[in-house]
Amino acid sequence: MKIHYICRHCRRSVGELDGREVNVSQLGLERLNHEDHQEMVQVYKNGDITIQTICDSCEQALNENPHYHELDFFIH
Repeated sequence: MKIHYICRHCRRSVGELDGREVNVSQLGLERLNHEDHQEMVQVYKNGDITIQTICDSCEQALNENPHYHELDFFIH
């Protein structure tokens, strides 16, 4: 099982964890409300998990251009 982190804006890989070495309860996913969990976490039949996050480049673009928060998609 792999745990993949991808940027929700640019779709780049942010990181990957080996699920055999990490207890999924340590990720804090239970702290997400149901809607956020549905939007940000995808579990596959093979046990892999994809978690949407924000990469450093997109975070910087959002900080420098606050109006980007209003957009569903932006290119930087």
